[in-house]
Amino acid sequence: MLEHDVLVIGAGLAGMRAAIAARSGGADTAIISKVHPVRSHSNAAQGGINAALTDRGDEWEEHAYDTVKGSDFLGDQDAIEVMCKSAGQALIDMEHMGVTFNRDDEGRLGTRAFGGQRRARTFFVGDFTGQALLHVMFEQLVKSGIRSYEEWFVTSIIEEDGQVCGVTALEIRTGQVHVIRAKALIFCTGGVGRAFEPSTNALIVTGDGQALAYNSGARLMDMEMVQYHPTTLAGSGVLISEAARGEGAYLLDKNGERFMEAYAPNMMELASRDVVSRSEQTEILNGNGVDGCVYLDCRHLGADLIMEKLSQIREIGIDLAGVDMIRDPIPIRPGMHYMMGGIKTDVDGLTNVPGIYAAGECACVSVHGGNRLGANSLLDTIVFGQRAGDHAAAATRSKEFVNLSEDGVRKKEENRIQQMLDRPNNNDRVGSIRLGMGESLNRNLAVYRNQSGMEETIYDLRQLKERYAHVPVDNKGSVFNTDLVFALELGFMLDCAETITSSALERKDSRGAQARTDYPDRDDENWMKHIVVNKGEEGPELSYLPVSITQWTPEERKY
Repeated sequence: MLEHDVLVIGAGLAGMRAAIAARSGGADTAIISKVHPVRSHSNAAQGGINAALTDRGDEWEEHAYDTVKGSDFLGDQDAIEVMCKSAGQALIDMEHMGVTFNRDDEGRLGTRAFGGQRRARTFFVGDFTGQALLHVMFEQLVKSGIRSYEEWFVTSIIEEDGQVCGVTALEIRTGQVHVIRAKALIFCTGGVGRAFEPSTNALIVTGDGQALAYNSGARLMDMEMVQYHPTTLAGSGVLISEAARGEGAYLLDKNGERFMEAYAPNMMELASRDVVSRSEQTEILNGNGVDGCVYLDCRHLGADLIMEKLSQIREIGIDLAGVDMIRDPIPIRPGMHYMMGGIKTDVDGLTNVPGIYAAGECACVSVHGGNRLGANSLLDTIVFGQRAGDHAAAATRSKEFVNLSEDGVRKKEENRIQQMLDRPNNNDRVGSIRLGMGESLNRNLAVYRNQSGMEETIYDLRQLKERYAHVPVDNKGSVFNTDLVFALELGFMLDCAETITSSALERKDSRGAQARTDYPDRDDENWMKHIVVNKGEEGPELSYLPVSITQWTPEERKY
């Protein structure tokens, strides 16, 4: 039987950082991922990582306040304090591991401005910071000797006598189902972006961890808070990094005028993401866009700066839209980008289910609240990935493995998967259900929402779940059966989509990413609280938790 003290599920930045920390803490640690680690979605974090360094005249309290304000005061301030206090050391640790951050003319680490922050505290590697961090972290993973199960897909959590004791996993290369026993599981599986269509997220971002934990009794929180990034490329939905606006790019309407002055006169294009996305969408709805888009203008930045600091997004514009940002504005629009909500954890990654931890985008420590500041996501993965790994290693030292019937568990999961493969052809398709889900979410849970639209999506999801119970898997083989993987992922996404929509329908105010046309104001008296989701017999069951407030009293948010 395969067994490890700590099994980390997901091999992006949060997962690798958690695994390295757990291994350093003396735990027998392994990492399991449905893709090779350097193909994880952390690659997509382009712009940078935030940290307040005191030698720059910046203090963690300033970073924390900007984060609290950016969250529309829904972020838990005690958790935000932990993240921002840890940021400087996390940044230096990454540099010491080998990340070659950009430097200024004096040879010091260079910074750029990012939205919602009063200081330029975003450290970066061109416009591919996530990729740079990911490759360096993978080197450290290899150096540590941690066992890596690559292209293995976790299909279920094993519980015996009410205790979490491991997972079943499909080895994609062979189709074989394996049982892996573990004392602790750390979910670092990323968001659920591909439940929406289009999305900036990679096709692998399908809410696996959230759904697995949710179905095992873990609570989800803030699921209604779905971030629409202001600058995604027309047509494809591919991300155009906030780094462009950080370097000084403008947003223009159809007349070539900068419209952000009407919405955020002080910070303009560098207001928080939810504010900028709503501003763009309002302009588009008012007829001031072009073909459902506005323009991102970088021409005034000059070819030298673009080639040095924004080369990747220039290539994206040329390859996918036929537009060279050196010479022409790029057509962009708000697009689904990030989940602020996820598996409810404390600052050490613990959930309400003993033995299950979470970190990164799949988790909700609630450092992002209603809206995440750009470049806080990489920081979140590293800080809380490390904390979860540290805690799990310590917790498993005195813990024994739970006895389980390996053959029985494996056979049960093999039978479940075989039943999916044996479904007869009924002319339905996984892709059709997935597209219907994505378009319904994008239509009714995007930048603006209302009750009738969200009720429509609730209805759509019920119909789609009924179809999913009978949808055939065309490929009946065992070797690299991606049809089967897509079908399993779809089940996870439908579960997550139901929690997102139920939570959004429940929250009857507008804050952060939740902008309701039927409840347009922020209502602190009734809705300064988190929505928590448990899985019930009839579907999502909702409850509430208070927002942790330490030193920053909620106030009207202006940029």
